[in-house]
Amino acid sequence: MTENNLSTKKYAAGPDESANEYDRSAADQGWHGPEVVFGLSFEFMNPGDSLLDLGIGTGLAAALFHKAGLSVHGMDISPPLLDICLAKRITAEIKPADLRVEPYPWAAESMDHAVCVGVLNFFRDPGPVFREAGRILRDRGIFAFTVGDRAPGDEAEIPVGREHTGSDERVTMYRHGETEVAAWLEDCRFTRLRSLGFSVPLDRERTVILPARAYVVRRNPRA
Repeated sequence: MTENNLSTKKYAAGPDESANEYDRSAADQGWHGPEVVFGLSFEFMNPGDSLLDLGIGTGLAAALFHKAGLSVHGMDISPPLLDICLAKRITAEIKPADLRVEPYPWAAESMDHAVCVGVLNFFRDPGPVFREAGRILRDRGIFAFTVGDRAPGDEAEIPVGREHTGSDERVTMYRHGETEVAAWLEDCRFTRLRSLGFSVPLDRERTVILPARAYVVRRNPRA
């Protein structure tokens, strides 16, 4: 389950009902990425800090940081998901934007922290996300994110059928190993603080599992 699995779904119900439906589906399928990222990263953040959620979706991850007292801002490509997120009243600001297109609609050094949860497994090349997080974050800001984890010898691409995504189309997911992630972090001036592997079921029966990894990294001070 990811923040964007339902991006093609047409919501006939009102925003509150649709949010309940989406969030219930995530819980039933065993998607715990938001809780993993929050648990790993919150000790490096403070109430009142600003946080940018890259690919905020319906706000599953954002809600945890909002409840903890952070000022949450978000961006996502899907208007239906943004409508659901807005209905939750957990954000200070939301902007519709495509994570593949640089630059993002946020000023340099304008955010204390950023998260990207359940999104990068849809990116063959997540370079734009790392570059823009590095540009937007203030010095020593925290960036917490999840990726599909790739062990040596694993294929990078995973074709996923409709029966596993809950969307109307087949999609391809991508796995990224720790060596790849380390190179992106170095290029964008991040230092890794911690990481944790966890499992993501791709179906309700939990017969298809995607190994995933959550990372918490810090933006190095600018010279």
